[in-house]
Amino acid sequence: MSAALLTALCTGSASDLLVASGEPGKIRRVTSAIRKEPISTPENPVPIFCGVPGLEGDKQVDLTVHGGQDKALYAYPEEHYDFWHRALETEESKLSMFSSPGALGENLATRGLNETDVYLGDLWEIGEVTLQVTQPREPCFKFNAVTGDKYASKKMAESGLCGWYMAVITPGILNAGETIRVVPGSRQQTVAQAFKQKLRRT
Repeated sequence: MSAALLTALCTGSASDLLVASGEPGKIRRVTSAIRKEPISTPENPVPIFCGVPGLEGDKQVDLTVHGGQDKALYAYPEEHYDFWHRALETEESKLSMFSSPGALGENLATRGLNETDVYLGDLWEIGEVTLQVTQPREPCFKFNAVTGDKYASKKMAESGLCGWYMAVITPGILNAGETIRVVPGSRQQTVAQAFKQKLRRT
């Protein structure tokens, strides 16, 4: 297997999302930082400090879904982008979502790892930084809103292409383009297995 790579570091600021209110024809505004932009790429590997709360400059609004020690970073495989190009409801959604990494709210875009071979508890050593895989991402109504597709969360659930959250064990500087060295943990449950388990409980 080729080396796993960190292909982009993405951060975002708080902004308003327009979401369905539950009443036909009505919408409401919700503040979220789900929209991320790449600030470090292999072509422009800007060093970014990664602390226990996450990447420097990244805003986290709703700490119940993203943030805190166990959800400091959200990692997503860039190999899944092709699926979303095909799956999203409108051409406008596809163009707005995939002009750059960060479209799904990810802080870390990766290559060479996916939900079936990433295990809860695994450590990632990236340069001087150590991260730990903690749990799968669960899609919500904000994901539908940012994609412009009311079925986006359902499509993530059905496909299993959820990505995963990570805790920062050893803070330090990250650069896009760095190799990810995986140090196996107990290897009891993959992200894919944990995601299916979470869905059964909801």
